[in-house]
Order: sequence, then C-alpha cells, then structure tokens
Amino acid sequence: MIVAGIGCRKGTSSAEIEAAVDAALMTCGLARARLDALATHASKRDEPGICALADGLQLRLLAFTAEEMARHAPNVETVSQRVVELMGVPSVAEASALAGAGRGSRLLAPRISHEGATCAIAEGEGESRP
Repeated sequence: MIVAGIGCRKGTSSAEIEAAVDAALMTCGLARARLDALATHASKRDEPGICALADGLQLRLLAFTAEEMARHAPNVETVSQRVVELMGVPSVAEASALAGAGRGSRLLAPRISHEGATCAIAEGEGESRP
C-alpha cells in the first residue's frame, strides 16, 4: 500500500496540496496512479483542500489521531518543533503516511514542503486499523 501523508495550513487549496503530492511522488519516482490513499491528522479530516484532492484523485482519505501517528514517530525523518507543539507529532505528513501504510511501513519520500502544504510518501503492508 502506498500512501501520501498530507499536512497543510488551514484553507490551503487543493491545487497547492496536489503540487506537494506531485513533488513527493517525483522524489521517489512514482506516478500518481500508484497511490492507494491520502492520509492526514484527524483534525484535518474535513479540510476542504484535502477533501477536494481525495475526491478528484478518487482516493480514500485516512485520518489518524495524534496517538495513532505517534506510534510511528521513531520512523519519522523530519521533526518540526512547531508541529510537535500544535499536533503532538514530529511531522503530520510523515507520521500519517506511515500510519496509513500500516504494518512494515517505511518512508519512500520524507516530507516535501510546497506553498502551504507538506507531503510524504510511505509504503507498507496495508492499514493497521479499519
């Protein structure tokens, strides 16, 4: 399972988020068609730009709590003190991608930042929860 983890500022457009996803995919040499899902922090579950992108790409949107994402913190490569203080995880993009990819997850592309969005790509054996 290949998952794009997304972090963004409130109100970030789907086009800006899509550009971050495309940049992350390019980093690891993957086409959009390889994505199985998008993932983010539970507080961003209804963020219009993320929802619009998931709909446009016809991908599931997985949303994880800080506690669920924290289980993957040891495998996160990027640490943002600001994100730790606000969300309780070192990187929303990386931790949500790892959580969404499930068992045996590993980062294929660490967090890429573009405009108001961040994206990381992870691969794993599938979701660790329904």
